[in-house]
Amino acid sequence: MSENPRTKYGNLASRKDDHIRINRDENVTSGLTTGFDEIHLLHESLPELDINEIDISTFFLGKKIKAPILISSMTGGTEKGDQINERLAVSAESYGIPMGVGSQRINLQGVKKSSKFEIRKFAPSIPIYANLGAVQLNYGLDLEQCQRAIDLIEADALILHLNPLQEALQPEGQTNFNGLLQKIEMVCKKVKIPVIVKEVGWGISEQTAKKLVDVGVTCIDVAGAGGTSWALVEKFRNTEPWRIEMCENFKDWGIPTAKNISLLHKNFPGVPIIASGGIRNGIDAAKSIALGASIAGAARSIFKAAIESQNALNQRIHQWIQELKISMFVTGSRTLQDLSIGKILE
Repeated sequence: MSENPRTKYGNLASRKDDHIRINRDENVTSGLTTGFDEIHLLHESLPELDINEIDISTFFLGKKIKAPILISSMTGGTEKGDQINERLAVSAESYGIPMGVGSQRINLQGVKKSSKFEIRKFAPSIPIYANLGAVQLNYGLDLEQCQRAIDLIEADALILHLNPLQEALQPEGQTNFNGLLQKIEMVCKKVKIPVIVKEVGWGISEQTAKKLVDVGVTCIDVAGAGGTSWALVEKFRNTEPWRIEMCENFKDWGIPTAKNISLLHKNFPGVPIIASGGIRNGIDAAKSIALGASIAGAARSIFKAAIESQNALNQRIHQWIQELKISMFVTGSRTLQDLSIGKILE
């Protein structure tokens, strides 16, 4: 009898801690580039602006935020993950920016009841986004549990993440994506907050985006290729040589982030887009907005700072905000709306 991969590779809690360790210690950067290095903003040597006049605040999904930066979903539900989320929430509240939590399945399954996952006490005023794997709708996740995930953190939106490649590379992966669109539509109709659908690092095609928008998804987080490769993360979790090689072979899979933003903005100009997947700094965030994104999300670079200390995390976010403001200053953009119009060097 073959060994149960769920036993061999650990339970859900240990898998989450594996992901934290691997992202902290290993090089898991995609073999692709995001495409931002090929995007150049139009420099204005006479911007006719005082940098102190620049306004980076915006309304996103009905909530005002102080900067168009999202602390993307990372972790939670284990002691290590909860400590990171606490720091993220404190910094997000301090800078007035939204944050997403990592997958909440571990809390819903009773693997671990975490009081610290209830991060509202650290971030009472900012938008917080709940997060569940969309494929889990085919493995027992129901509307009641979706609502519990929302209520647990008093969420302002619900993220359903899509990760078919990651699931296919995990020995214990959940790979039945049949009929999932209909279940996503059901969630969109029943929950009373916006639904965001995101990838985890391989991008969302035009065809998939159209299907999602047609069934009521409010916002799309492209989570394109060029940042963290979860194929490589899974490589470091595997022990069998053929599985390790298979994960390595998928390191350059996906739609580069910059191209993905442009594609979706062109075809769905009224749909809010979150740019994520290899966003390295505030300059990449500025380029994302110039390409048509509403806000830019960051995970791994923020994650590494959060592991170091609260101060390191605050410094990282502060730097990103300053880089964004300077990018706007030297493109003559007083507002984010200005930055989104005609600021790319053709």
